[in-house]
Amino acid sequence: MRMSVPSACTHARTTVIGSALACAAALTLSACTPTVDQDPQQKPPADSTTAPGQEAATHDSGLPADARPEVARDGANDCPYLETQFVAETNGQKVTASGTDERFDTPACVFWSYPDEPQLQVIVRHTGSAEEARAVVDHFAPVDLTDLAEDPAGWSGGRAGGGVIPGADGGVYAVAKDAVAIVVLTNQRESVKAQLIAEQAIANLSL
Repeated sequence: MRMSVPSACTHARTTVIGSALACAAALTLSACTPTVDQDPQQKPPADSTTAPGQEAATHDSGLPADARPEVARDGANDCPYLETQFVAETNGQKVTASGTDERFDTPACVFWSYPDEPQLQVIVRHTGSAEEARAVVDHFAPVDLTDLAEDPAGWSGGRAGGGVIPGADGGVYAVAKDAVAIVVLTNQRESVKAQLIAEQAIANLSL
């Protein structure tokens, strides 16, 4: 049998064809393999050092449920949501001084008459939840020591006259709605005076 020997041209052609096939395979592999470059539209992963729920408090400067206004008697700031004359007529005492505590999102208002102790303190609390607002009310108007308060409509809490709550000679009216609570402390024994002032503050603040 006669055997043919590949010529130089045949060998060269085979080499070229093989190279072309290798290039085609390389191109196909390159097109199918995903790139490792990061998508510019993709957001970087969150910082692992910031755990959920550890954000700084943003309501009322993070004050606790039992926080009271800290206002100097010589302060001259008028309450932004209660008129001085209304307070004097409703609480039954002349207002000789007033001031506000700006740590609260809605400034707490304090009013004095002639005695050293305030005649009226109004605290509006903006909290993170209905449970936190309820905690404010329960502190100032404990359930087992106060009567039910449900005015204005949609608000609920407790009320008590002077001498009912230990350490408090005057009346209290404290109610909450959703994540907001309002507490009115008066040196008068009638809680109705605190109620009227609370209702006026709620109306003026559109709460």
